[in-house]
Amino acid sequence: MKNLFCALFFILFTANISAQKSIYPIFSIPDSLTQNANAVLRLDQMDIVIASQRSMNIKTQRVVSVLNEKGLKEIDAFSHYDKTTSVENIEAIVYDALGNEIKKIKRKDFRDESAVSGSTLFSDNRVLYLDYTPISYPFTIAFTCETETSNTAFIPQWYFIGGYYLSVEKCVLNVNFPKGLGFKKKEFRFDNFNIKKIADTDTNLSYIATNIPAQKQEDLSPSPSDLFPKVMMGLENFHLEGVDGNATTWEAFGKWYGDKILTGTTVLPEETKNKIKALVGDEKDPVKKAKIIYDYVQKKSRYVNIAVGIGGWKPMLANDVDRLGYGDCKALSNYTKALLQVVDVPSYNTILYGDRYKADIQSDFVSMQGNHMILAIPNKDNYIWLECTSQDNPFGYQGTFTDDRDVLVVKPEGGEIVRTKIYDDKGNTQEGKGIYTIDGAGNFYGTLKIASQGSQYATKSRVENMQPNEKEEHYKDYWDNINNLKLGKITFTNDKENIRFTEDVQLSAVNYGMLTGNKMIFVVDAFNQYTGNIKRMRNRKNPFQIQRGYFDTDEIEINLPDGYSIEFLPSNYELKGKFGEYKTEIIKKENNKLTYKRSMFLNKGKYSNKEYDEYRLFMEQVSRNDNAKIILTKN
Repeated sequence: MKNLFCALFFILFTANISAQKSIYPIFSIPDSLTQNANAVLRLDQMDIVIASQRSMNIKTQRVVSVLNEKGLKEIDAFSHYDKTTSVENIEAIVYDALGNEIKKIKRKDFRDESAVSGSTLFSDNRVLYLDYTPISYPFTIAFTCETETSNTAFIPQWYFIGGYYLSVEKCVLNVNFPKGLGFKKKEFRFDNFNIKKIADTDTNLSYIATNIPAQKQEDLSPSPSDLFPKVMMGLENFHLEGVDGNATTWEAFGKWYGDKILTGTTVLPEETKNKIKALVGDEKDPVKKAKIIYDYVQKKSRYVNIAVGIGGWKPMLANDVDRLGYGDCKALSNYTKALLQVVDVPSYNTILYGDRYKADIQSDFVSMQGNHMILAIPNKDNYIWLECTSQDNPFGYQGTFTDDRDVLVVKPEGGEIVRTKIYDDKGNTQEGKGIYTIDGAGNFYGTLKIASQGSQYATKSRVENMQPNEKEEHYKDYWDNINNLKLGKITFTNDKENIRFTEDVQLSAVNYGMLTGNKMIFVVDAFNQYTGNIKRMRNRKNPFQIQRGYFDTDEIEINLPDGYSIEFLPSNYELKGKFGEYKTEIIKKENNKLTYKRSMFLNKGKYSNKEYDEYRLFMEQVSRNDNAKIILTKN
């Protein structure tokens, strides 16, 4: 009995010790936080200590339980460093599902690479990151990092929910700062989230967020950056790139940036200046001069990716770009500016958030913002915008990466918030003109010319540079409504002067028309049929957004097979509503010919979750009518 008692005591004691050693076991996560989740953020704590205008210490601790392979991207175990920012400490510990430690990863085990692959010029801009392949799921990683920097212009945002399918158990932000530096903050979207402000004094700011369930991604939802909470922070008295800054207005900020950071970066060798002057010749028109130089930059240079804020805000010298032939967005914009100066064309560095999803510089929060730089050329009361990283963009074309958003234009007299080009919905056009023939066996032969302008130019013109297999995949996906599709000759006309891209495509398909007895049935709209699926959602939570509107028009000649007559022809159809307008028309002609006309106009906009079902029904009606069929009877 004594031995049995001792054995039981030993087992219980050992189990208790094991339980004490385990940390963050998966079974301790509340069920409410595992629903819809690929990962659970067990703890995300950021402690920021701003000791002075030239000293900031940031400690981060991020503990993530990864439930499946899709949750791997939530680990976020990395840290950038350069000549102004040092990584004082970095490590990670991996735990199994029970919370037992299975691996400790020290600094030497992190990958240490240049922030720009293949670049020696940017060797000071590096990143330490964890490249971990799990043995099994679920598991937990606890990542800790401490950095020191003299740059106090960039205070990290508190943005702990990076996307969908991520639950939050606990997140903490602590910021300590001295009086007199003009610390400021701006809170976004705290409503409906369990966030408490613990402290908000003239030297301290603290928040805690707990038990936030994961959200499913819903079709057409705005970007997570427009849905989830965050806090922006900044200083009125800051330090950047070895220079103290003081700015309470955008005008003052832009003046400081131009005078203290950009000055001296546009020097060019005399040989290059003479080459540019010879290239421009006797041309007097500033816009025509700028076109010549933009074409020169596109042919001479290539882009390497360093985001603003990682590679610093001081561009590499124009002299170096001229010599090496490459640079990041800041370098290429600044280089183009230097070349324009040679021929007396003024231009301004412009800072913005570059992304297909539109994001504004926060105009009411003067601080370091943005991740991209372009160039603005004044043109009467407006600006011509140059995307200097592109080797393909037409002169002055913004595309979908920088259009329709608030940006900071840095002029000699100071900064100014300006809206970039807005492509009108009815200017985002796609015009289709073509002809197709159906033979007696139901086979299809057609040619189509598609001309695209506005924002649709950006999405279509990229096809020109695709590999042959990529082009075939693109068109088979575009015409997924045509079974057995076979592509013939494809030619492109890229009119960069008028920013118009034209595709001439020959295509065919066997058995497009379905034969049933003495009847043939086929869909009238072969070339521009809406086949999307707007999912039905009973309890939609989020608003939805149409980022860019468009206007499609089509006019197609249809040759019907000999020996058949029309038994049924779809009626003309028209649909109007808050989301847009849609219209189709079928005109009977002699000799078994038809003309099919279609127009589709869609409004951009942000709409409430309550309007989603109305939009779904609108698009369902479009889809249903686009799928309308002709019935022919054999004579």
